[in-house]
Amino acid sequence: MAKAKPLTDLDMQAPVGKNARIIAQTRLEELYQWGQFVDEPYRVKELHDLRIAAKRLRYTLEIFEDYLPDFCKEAAKELAQIQDELGDLHDSDVMIALLRLCLGIQDSGAGYENVPHSVKPQKEKGRALLAPELVAAVLDPEHPPSAEQRYGLERLLLKQEHLREQQYETFRRHWDALEQSNFQRRLRENL
Repeated sequence: MAKAKPLTDLDMQAPVGKNARIIAQTRLEELYQWGQFVDEPYRVKELHDLRIAAKRLRYTLEIFEDYLPDFCKEAAKELAQIQDELGDLHDSDVMIALLRLCLGIQDSGAGYENVPHSVKPQKEKGRALLAPELVAAVLDPEHPPSAEQRYGLERLLLKQEHLREQQYETFRRHWDALEQSNFQRRLRENL
């Protein structure tokens, strides 16, 4: 997960509303930095970071709602929806990765040490993107799936990939609608 952009220009002596606006503007900039990846549906990590940026901005708007204009309440609702849409997308990405990992191992008949790098859980600053305990359960050589279970896993994978496409399209339509309504400009002006 990407680190939050540092907050600068806060004044401990300034009114809460002034500092709240600085924080929200910083979080808005962060959101739109990750927004450059919206058109790339398979930039999994970057879309997840976009979700985290939306969450940070949303929470900022909610925490300081008494000090910010009313429009910020509407903006927080839109961000919650974006956050949910990207969360569903991320859940699908994890499920697809696990299914592919399971099916890939079974295809090769190999142990984890022979898993292609492209399906191994990738590390991000010391943290696995897929939890090691999930990978261990999927790759248990003592309990490979039967032919019937494998068929079910393949069907589930196809269904999950189709669902992911739908989830991405739902998110994309919502993002486009926000862009057409000048969401970024309106929020910036209200801050």
